[in-house]
Amino acid sequence: MKFTTLELVFEGAVARIWLNRPELRNAFDEVVIHELSEAFSQAGAASEARVIVLGANGPAFCAGANLNWMRRAAEFTHEQNLADAGGLAEMLRTIHESPKPVIARVQGDTYAGGMGLVAACDVAVSVDTAWYCLSEVKIGLIPATISPYVLRAMGTRAAQRYFLTGERFSAAEAHRIGFVHEVVAVDALDAKVAEIVKAFTGASPAAVRACKQLIADVAGREVDDALIEKTVQGIADIRASEEGREGVQAFLEKRKPSWISG
Repeated sequence: MKFTTLELVFEGAVARIWLNRPELRNAFDEVVIHELSEAFSQAGAASEARVIVLGANGPAFCAGANLNWMRRAAEFTHEQNLADAGGLAEMLRTIHESPKPVIARVQGDTYAGGMGLVAACDVAVSVDTAWYCLSEVKIGLIPATISPYVLRAMGTRAAQRYFLTGERFSAAEAHRIGFVHEVVAVDALDAKVAEIVKAFTGASPAAVRACKQLIADVAGREVDDALIEKTVQGIADIRASEEGREGVQAFLEKRKPSWISG
């Protein structure tokens, strides 16, 4: 597929997806949503890719919905709105459920739906000059489609403020509430992303996939017999797997496991 709103580049073990409409502050519409879904599907399926980095070109990471798309949506029927929102929901789920770990490289302001993109990623690294805002209430809307991901990232208490007020908040505040994992100076952004990429590529690909599923299975669940049985089964399965056996053997033999080259 030829992309018109973003770039997908493979650099060794890293798949880089760049939002590439800086003149529109990388705001999204139905085309961007479709292309993001396709790019993440391609990157997730690429055997050479071990980690995906989502970045953006220009001063803003993502300003949320494109104004022209919002104008069109204002004339939609209820059925059309359902279909339109469904496309956004599926795109976010594609990012969140990617079999490869995903890093958000946030180089600028991130508003509304853009916060959904960041929250759907596994790790978020932000420059200290970025501002964040869940601005939907200011125009009579709610952050419904992005809420499952944003709530998990910032927690209910912070959401009760920022969903309801639509206030802008700083990268430092985003870090304090847990929405982003790291805040760095602009000139340190790529080094920090590279550090996390290295950590991911040093880990077992199969174990990383299994850990993503483990978090999805366990988070928020009551600790009951069913959950305990599931976790017991999980460790038994991974111990018996090819990479599980290789990793333990490499540790005991004091050598690098097979998934680390060089």
